[in-house]
Amino acid sequence: VQLQASGGGLVQAGGSLRLSCAASGRIFSNNAMSWFRQAPGKEREFVAGISWNGGATDYADSGKGRFTISGDNAKNTVYLQMNSLKPEDTAVYHCAACRVSVVRSTTPWYNYWGQGTLVTVSS
Repeated sequence: VQLQASGGGLVQAGGSLRLSCAASGRIFSNNAMSWFRQAPGKEREFVAGISWNGGATDYADSGKGRFTISGDNAKNTVYLQMNSLKPEDTAVYHCAACRVSVVRSTTPWYNYWGQGTLVTVSS
């Protein structure tokens, strides 16, 4: 399985970006999919995840009300819509496939990772 993240870029505070994560295989039925981010000098942190068991989603507090995760099973693609971006959202964003079908928020649960896409939010 390979995950290809895209959609990052430079945006002003208050702006929006939509990240995409394309998977090479049909893993969505058995694997929850999530986005993590890692800012310079900081640990990788959970951002949002989606479970294909009923479409349940989970968000870190930092993104609640601003970020929306969704997926298209037919396209093997997961999206992260980010609105009202803040400078503290600046990070490399990685998509990842979970070992289980339920969203988990810690990295050991994830066995496939995309290469990351850089999001820079200017003030």
